[in-house]
Amino acid sequence: MALFRRRKKDQIDLESRSEQLGLKYKDLLVLEQLVKAGADLTQPRHVLHFLYLPDRDRAGLAAEDATARGFEVSVREPLPGYAEQWTVVCERHDVVLDPEHVRDTTDYFEALAATHGGDYDGWEASV
Repeated sequence: MALFRRRKKDQIDLESRSEQLGLKYKDLLVLEQLVKAGADLTQPRHVLHFLYLPDRDRAGLAAEDATARGFEVSVREPLPGYAEQWTVVCERHDVVLDPEHVRDTTDYFEALAATHGGDYDGWEASV
């Protein structure tokens, strides 16, 4: 019986892009939450990006690349139980979240993580 199951045909793939702005739907959701919290997206703000790499060396290489692109970067050792998950946090304090910047930065960090055998976990921003 399907009394309690919801249909999933209308769900959106968060990795796909909107036709209007070319942004991934997951990025549009972050922007929507910022606006709902009162953010003026035309004003500069603090933004952080999170990558996970399988070892110290690859985390260091990714950190060097992001530093060269103008980000402040910190590499964090793995948490207990996650030996192959070095965290690279990349941040800037002067970001205006216009669609072009969000699209280009997401694309950059996804490519950076893939190049070094890791994963890009997304971004967050101050209100």
